[in-house]
Amino acid sequence: MSVCTMNFWQRSDKIQALRSVPLEKVLGWCGARRDRADHNKWHTDKGVLSIHSAKFINWSLAVGGGGAIDLVMHLRALDFKAAVDWLARQSGELLLSALPPATAMAPPLELPSPDRGRLGAVKDYLVRERALPFALLEPLIEAGTLYADHRTNAVFLLRGQGNVPVGAELRGTLGRKWRGLAPGSRKDLGFFGLVAPTPATLILCESAIDALSCRALHPEHGSASTAGVRPNPRWLAPLLSQGQQIYCGFDRDVIGEQMARAMIALHPAIQRLRPAAHDWNDQLKLQRQICTGHRALTTWKEESATLTSPFTAKAR
Repeated sequence: MSVCTMNFWQRSDKIQALRSVPLEKVLGWCGARRDRADHNKWHTDKGVLSIHSAKFINWSLAVGGGGAIDLVMHLRALDFKAAVDWLARQSGELLLSALPPATAMAPPLELPSPDRGRLGAVKDYLVRERALPFALLEPLIEAGTLYADHRTNAVFLLRGQGNVPVGAELRGTLGRKWRGLAPGSRKDLGFFGLVAPTPATLILCESAIDALSCRALHPEHGSASTAGVRPNPRWLAPLLSQGQQIYCGFDRDVIGEQMARAMIALHPAIQRLRPAAHDWNDQLKLQRQICTGHRALTTWKEESATLTSPFTAKAR
């Protein structure tokens, strides 16, 4: 089976296996020469490289990366898909049938149990404080993708192959606000996302709440959470291979800009899409404030127009 004919999750597993190919093998296949004095240093057509575990840096060009696919892209000047195809041919099907070693060592997923009695408070938080439309939340609640736990945390399920939960983003809604992941979450195997009616585009956001906010602002586009500022989640490359236009919608701050540049460097087909405010939820809340103020002003003008001024009455 070729990489091109696999389904989404098969490709994800195979691509991860290819990414795990030892860098020494890739360098050998590319005709690089190992330095006699420093076994971590290699001489290539692109300059001198140093490798450490799965990372590499080209001292001549002051660039680096991680994983076998990145190294092939760098040494052979290929895009992601061409690098995957080249590496698959070099590695053979024996490697492609293997899963990453971390799969067997992963801790068990411990999803918090739903607490229907806390759901009202979570909905109030998301609608009142986060300005999210309830019409957007309702189908997620009915599907069990969004629920409340016994601590009144909002739980956003990460779904993977076969729509099976592989983790959850947690967001505190009472007292001290916090965010985290359910123990054992495998955020490289799935994500929290909302599919558009015509899923031609997808906007990547830093969190589930930002993904919901982005969808509320841009209902014609799909949105997904990377569950943190991550430039290269494992499921991203297979999505790109399907020809879907993807935008990086990370926050408008230093870290967001840095990680967006890193993502685009790894996947040049991705384009940057910045929120108008610091993040998508800030933009959504700002829009609600503007709309509320506009409605209040309109109501005041309408009410004022129906009142008779005492000075006008005297003139009559």
